[in-house]
Amino acid sequence: MTFDLTRFVDAQAPVYDRVLEELKAGRKRSHWMWYIFPQVAGLGFSIMSQRFAIGSRQEAIAYLAHPVLGPRLIACTNAMLSHKGISALVILGSPDDVKFKSSMTLFAAVSEKGSPFERALQQFYGGERDEKTIALLNA
Repeated sequence: MTFDLTRFVDAQAPVYDRVLEELKAGRKRSHWMWYIFPQVAGLGFSIMSQRFAIGSRQEAIAYLAHPVLGPRLIACTNAMLSHKGISALVILGSPDDVKFKSSMTLFAAVSEKGSPFERALQQFYGGERDEKTIALLNA
């Protein structure tokens, strides 16, 4: 099965360097959450959240395996993890801190134990996963 992952590559192309700078600095200042930390389909209802929703476990696996998107997601997650003792709310603002939890839950579900996504859930949310994401993945 193939997925239209170019929508993410195209959206990230003009902003990725700035996104990584913002994350490393510990403060999100522009609008890119949908295509940097995507969520499972069914959580968001805006045009942007629907366009960049991940439709299945298989699409999440394909996203991680993509030669550009997978490494970028890991790099952005690691940039978040570099901020010890600072909440996702402080770094990302609201409601993007909740979207980050959903995204990390999605990618932790399709990754090896100890992945950066699992570590982010542990660091920022005490290991708690997003229940709505889990329910949608298991539907």
